[in-house]
Amino acid sequence: MQEFDFDLQSIQAARELARRGKVAANQIAHFSEEQIDRILRNMVEAAEANAEVLAQMAVEETGFGVVCDKVYKNHMASGLLYEQIRDKKTIGIIEVDEKKQTIVLAEPVGLLMGIVPSTNPTSTVLYKSMIAIKARNAIVFSPHPAAAKCIAMAIKIMNDAAVEAGAPENVIQGISLSTMAATNELMHSPEVAMIIATGGPGMVKAAYSSGKPALGVGAGNSPAYIERTADVPAAVRRIMASKTFDNGTICASEQSVICETCNRDAVVAEFTRQGAYFLNEEECRKVCTLLFRNGHAMSPKFVGRSAQVIADAAGTRVLIGEQHGVGDAWPLSYEKLTSVLAFYTVDNWEEACDLSIALLQNGIGHTMSIHTESKDIVRKFSIKPASRILINTGGTQGGTGLSTGLDIALTLGCGTWGGSSISENVGPEHLINVKRIANGLIEPDELVAHDELFAKYHPELAKKHGACAPVSAAAPSEPRGVSGITYSAGCGCCAPNASAPVSDGERKSDVIDAEELKRMVEELVNAFKGV
Repeated sequence: MQEFDFDLQSIQAARELARRGKVAANQIAHFSEEQIDRILRNMVEAAEANAEVLAQMAVEETGFGVVCDKVYKNHMASGLLYEQIRDKKTIGIIEVDEKKQTIVLAEPVGLLMGIVPSTNPTSTVLYKSMIAIKARNAIVFSPHPAAAKCIAMAIKIMNDAAVEAGAPENVIQGISLSTMAATNELMHSPEVAMIIATGGPGMVKAAYSSGKPALGVGAGNSPAYIERTADVPAAVRRIMASKTFDNGTICASEQSVICETCNRDAVVAEFTRQGAYFLNEEECRKVCTLLFRNGHAMSPKFVGRSAQVIADAAGTRVLIGEQHGVGDAWPLSYEKLTSVLAFYTVDNWEEACDLSIALLQNGIGHTMSIHTESKDIVRKFSIKPASRILINTGGTQGGTGLSTGLDIALTLGCGTWGGSSISENVGPEHLINVKRIANGLIEPDELVAHDELFAKYHPELAKKHGACAPVSAAAPSEPRGVSGITYSAGCGCCAPNASAPVSDGERKSDVIDAEELKRMVEELVNAFKGV
């Protein structure tokens, strides 16, 4: 029997995953809202029951983060997420505008591909599985090799729970023979309709270069500005809670702290009181040597590590390093997904503004936070190139929607600033095709006669089009019936008896109310589906 190389085996396995996933996608596309909700509730129960096991597996396999924080991230990506999305309209008719006489319908995208990072492995699987199913899509995951085992377990738990509640087989799958060739094969698979990319810049760029629609996120390099009116103890508490949560592995976490000369001493004292350590110049040099390789690329060895781990390796305790610029000469000015912060001091908000923009160039479009009691400062900083500008909260919890009114998410769009197709927190509403049914309001050959604005700016042309009479005389009459949506010739506005009372017989034959229109649309949709 012929044996194939491992990469070739992985490519074939990826093709089979895509084919099975497409079958599942075609099947779940016909599910009702009630069926989808039942599946989601069962997935939540399974995710919550296994949250601790998955968190422990993730930390043991990758060495990144903190078990108790990963448990909460798993809870966030299942229970909390469900509470937020359960009432979102993602199936069938999602909007009716009787005035414009339009109906908006949601249809699934199909088979999604989800790329999973090693920093948030199990929670990303839970989150992407939930939003995919909510939108009636199937999903196949490409795991980071450093977290393959815990990701595979999360996929199995979610798929088993979904199938148990009535979902098609293979509705949630993942690559088991993990290679770049397999990931590339999935990205270019004809069965895959869209890619949700969460990972390093190279992987996100590959997703956008695949020729598929993609939702990708860029790197974060979030500055936190403690403005002179801020409550310093509260600001420091929030920053510490954010940066130490899962050892800083969420990309919205703070990377730099900016204070002013007038509050610097208070900020330094408060950070020290709350457990931070300020490096001297030599200690900072040692830490940068440990953290970065090839310039400012972070060493995986120290991603998601506690300050004590880094301190032991450096021969000193570590948390905050003072910087005096941005760029290659100041490595801490770049993203650090670990328990290390850069620290800057400026004279005023104008300097803080310029520095924030400079820092954001290395994580442009992502997130920044401000600690202030001044509404004017908030207005001034609202123009910064960040999709999430957070006020008086931690970056990690605020950016992901845990401590703010933003949507709960682990894929945070960076907009065109960061080369992303989306600037929002990604949810199920971004995983649907939206189509619109629009009723004719005016006969196409009578547009000019009904267009007062055209007559105002182009009176001679309006006359040539036969609109010599006062435009108001040709205006449509008031809509008839409950919704005003008629299926008589045109909109009925030029009929001889347009203003005459409508009899019951005419109402039944000519006028469709909103409920009947919904029923007709559903019948039309079912007919297209062959139901």
